[in-house]
Amino acid sequence: MIGDRRVDIGLGCVTFGREIDRLSAFSMMDYALGRGIKLFDTAAAYHHGASESIIGSWLASRQPDQSQVRVATKVSPPYSAQSILKSIDESLNRLEKDTLDIFYLHSWDGSVKNLEVLRTLDKCVKQGKANALGASNFTADQLEEVIQLQQLNGLMSFKYIQNNHNLAVSDLTKKLMDVCNVNQIDIVTYSPLGAGFLTGKYTNSMPDDSRFRVVPGHQKIYFTDQALKKCECLRKVSLLTGYSMEHIAMSWALHQSGVKYALVGGRSWEQLEKAFIAQGFYDKDIFQALDT
Repeated sequence: MIGDRRVDIGLGCVTFGREIDRLSAFSMMDYALGRGIKLFDTAAAYHHGASESIIGSWLASRQPDQSQVRVATKVSPPYSAQSILKSIDESLNRLEKDTLDIFYLHSWDGSVKNLEVLRTLDKCVKQGKANALGASNFTADQLEEVIQLQQLNGLMSFKYIQNNHNLAVSDLTKKLMDVCNVNQIDIVTYSPLGAGFLTGKYTNSMPDDSRFRVVPGHQKIYFTDQALKKCECLRKVSLLTGYSMEHIAMSWALHQSGVKYALVGGRSWEQLEKAFIAQGFYDKDIFQALDT
């Protein structure tokens, strides 16, 4: 899946209002705008809407052209016509926008298969509240099943999928990529450093302010035998080559074939700068060594 084509960087805004304040978030968004990052990704669930509100304040302050910034957000399950309409209206209000560029279902839930839910998503696009629909944290089978329902009923189909994908843990399977290819769905990945796991800082302890403390759910995802083996392999390649674990892991994530955007977030604009440096780095031998 690795290739020399560079994946576009998107700005992941999950830390806004949770780990960083408004001023730091504004600094990150200013840097992102200046470097040509076009996709800003958030969710209604991110710190109870605080992330969306901060982005909305920034958009109102900076007033970037529509061609410069595209905003994506998400609605949380369980899904119903009422919950979707309420969520999208609240998100638009916090973001101070009339239309979302991408409106995602945040994760799989059996209620997705309810035709009333799919018709409501279709309605959101036709009413101009969203330009495109997306699914996040779906498996290949789940995505395929819902797309078939959408197509059979003449409804707007998903145009984006957003899943976790990094060197240690990936929800981007070959089958999922095949489904996306057949249905012309763009792939967006997140957590290129595994919430900091691939920087090597979780070897002996977890700092109190680390992402694994803030979001304890990361621990069961990454503290597995397979993920730890991947991290150890990365550590060895880092020692042999002299490049940091963070740099190699980020570069790997930003050279994945078939991926449209990789979301990069953090707590400062300097982390985005490191991502651009990693985006410009490509070494086939190093990437091959990670697979051994």
